[in-house]
Amino acid sequence: MMTNLSRRTLLAGSLALGASGLALPRMAFAQGAGTRNLLFVLLRGAADGMAMLAPVGDPGFAALRGATLPDYDGAARLDSFFAVHPALAEIGKAATSGEALFVHAAATAYRERSHFDAQNLLETGGTAPYAVRDGWLNRLAGLMNEQTRGGPVRALAIAPTVPLMLRGDAPVSNYAPSALPEASEDLIARVSQLYGADAELGSLWARALETRAMAADDGLSNLRDASAAGELAASLMRGGDGARIAMIELGGWDTHANQRGAFARQARGLDALIAAYRTAMGDAWRDTLVLVATEFGRTARMNGTGGTDHGTAGAAIVLGGGVRGEAKGGRVIADWPGLGDKQLFETRDLAPTTALESVLAGAVAEHLRLDPATTMARLFPGRAAPPLTGIMRS
Repeated sequence: MMTNLSRRTLLAGSLALGASGLALPRMAFAQGAGTRNLLFVLLRGAADGMAMLAPVGDPGFAALRGATLPDYDGAARLDSFFAVHPALAEIGKAATSGEALFVHAAATAYRERSHFDAQNLLETGGTAPYAVRDGWLNRLAGLMNEQTRGGPVRALAIAPTVPLMLRGDAPVSNYAPSALPEASEDLIARVSQLYGADAELGSLWARALETRAMAADDGLSNLRDASAAGELAASLMRGGDGARIAMIELGGWDTHANQRGAFARQARGLDALIAAYRTAMGDAWRDTLVLVATEFGRTARMNGTGGTDHGTAGAAIVLGGGVRGEAKGGRVIADWPGLGDKQLFETRDLAPTTALESVLAGAVAEHLRLDPATTMARLFPGRAAPPLTGIMRS
């Protein structure tokens, strides 16, 4: 069973925040350029794609997960075959209004079940874990820098430390406020005097103060809820001086037991983050791309404790004002493999039919007006599958 827009068209192919509110020199931004925005949301722990977007039209779903079917009563349907989890209500509305699409039965080149290895491969873009030392999102910033005549793009991790996906040669900052008291103006003035004469630290400190100023009017002292994270991300990305690339991590998706409740809680947080970010971006939403992905999927069958274990293929979400969605019926990109015993990967997982790397490369290339082949080669070298096109409107 295939979706109406993609039948056989695809080539196979915790919110951990809490650092000091005082911006340290390592937070310094590179100077921004351009107006198009990219936010990447990494769901650490392997979010269950079949819970996120349930293939209720496949008879195998009831056989494997019949206990969860009541969760999708009245849920938003995409192409009548898939049902969006009710906890993703705002994302579901975006999909049915044409501003979001789902990619299903997708996976990176990784075929084992280690969180650490899978996350390393997803973040570096390599063909094997630990084969590449920098992150593909950092390489994207470098590619953008080569294409612009202005200064380097601003790249930002909303996290206490820069995730691997953003590490590399291109300048990157991180920002993570906390509940700790704000530094006094007197302290800031003293540190500014201390660093001002230093050839290296002086400029870094100046950029760090710019970051602090950008975040100062959001009214947030911490990131205790996902809506605040979305609003903060938007406050740091809006305007010509904002970050053009940003990344947020949401943990807690490793649902080995009692998945129905745990997944719903996590999904509500993700939905709130995206909804708040979209609202706070205002008119800039039309020039914004949001990518949501996880390291791998989960087992097709529920286990004895009502959870799922580490799997293979899962789902990703693409959102933004320029997404080529479908207002009538929604759009799901999927070469659906089926859920019969012989159709499952290693008789236990949703089989991967779409290369996640192709989706990521294709989406960012179309959104940022980069050459798709060059983008694929730089971000995800060594892949046979070409970048997927047709994700964004021209």
